[in-house]
Amino acid sequence: MESLKKGDLIAIAATARKVSKAEMEPAIAIFKSWGLEVCFSDNLFEEENQFAGSDQARRESFQKLLDNPTIKAIFIARGGYGTVRMIDGLDLDIFLENPKWIIGYSDITALHLHLHKKIAYRSLHGPMPINFLPEKIHAESVEVLRKTLFEKPQEIKWQKHPLNVHEENTSGILIGGNLSVLYSLMGSASEPSYDNKILFLEDLDEYLYHIDRMMQGLKRAGKLENLAAIVVGDMSDMKDNTIPFGKSAYEIIADTVKHYDYPVIFGAPAGHEPKNLSLLFGSRYILSCGQEILLKPDLQ
Repeated sequence: MESLKKGDLIAIAATARKVSKAEMEPAIAIFKSWGLEVCFSDNLFEEENQFAGSDQARRESFQKLLDNPTIKAIFIARGGYGTVRMIDGLDLDIFLENPKWIIGYSDITALHLHLHKKIAYRSLHGPMPINFLPEKIHAESVEVLRKTLFEKPQEIKWQKHPLNVHEENTSGILIGGNLSVLYSLMGSASEPSYDNKILFLEDLDEYLYHIDRMMQGLKRAGKLENLAAIVVGDMSDMKDNTIPFGKSAYEIIADTVKHYDYPVIFGAPAGHEPKNLSLLFGSRYILSCGQEILLKPDLQ
């Protein structure tokens, strides 16, 4: 994808949960302040139960955006659930002739992994329009997103975490996203190869035993054996049973992978928190473990 420039046309699409015009207005104002023109997918404000229209409507509307050569970026309006229901019918041939930025996270993990598996495409794990209320987004998240789109993918850095192990420098293609969505794609046509990848994980509103069950499932399926590294972002609003599970989400992940000898690094500022710094999935990153942890795009 080419860097955006003032005057470019971008689109807001809805592949999952429904949204309102009022919820989109803060993001539209920011995009216009960047000098961008904004259009909407045909289904953006449709409603069918919790979805932004039917599966067919969401797929067909998104397909039109993919095929439109004048659109330079597609922001997915919000997550929730539903992207996996509309991805299988997408035709990516014309899209490959007119590549564009695709931005989202959470439920959009299904689209990120689908594009990576099908066409080795690089897509952006980053803030969505639903997040652009001042109380829901950190100023640095907005600026890193802008710099990534208009200049180049940005490095992110954070403090070391006590649960980190094998703090060694490494590199690999960055994939991943929401653990629950990633886990649900095992065995499907959208499941990527995990070998030699840096696997990023985050999640929201899950029971701790669900985190353990998913990690055990990935482990038993052999998905965690040959990674270059695991980088864990925010595990937000975790829930527990009346009888406590006994470990935090971070501790569950650390325990699951303790027998592997690759770096496992916690605390990345990405996920379901206001500070959600953009990551270019499908791109090679260098993971540096010095006084701080640095995840840097390898732009050579």
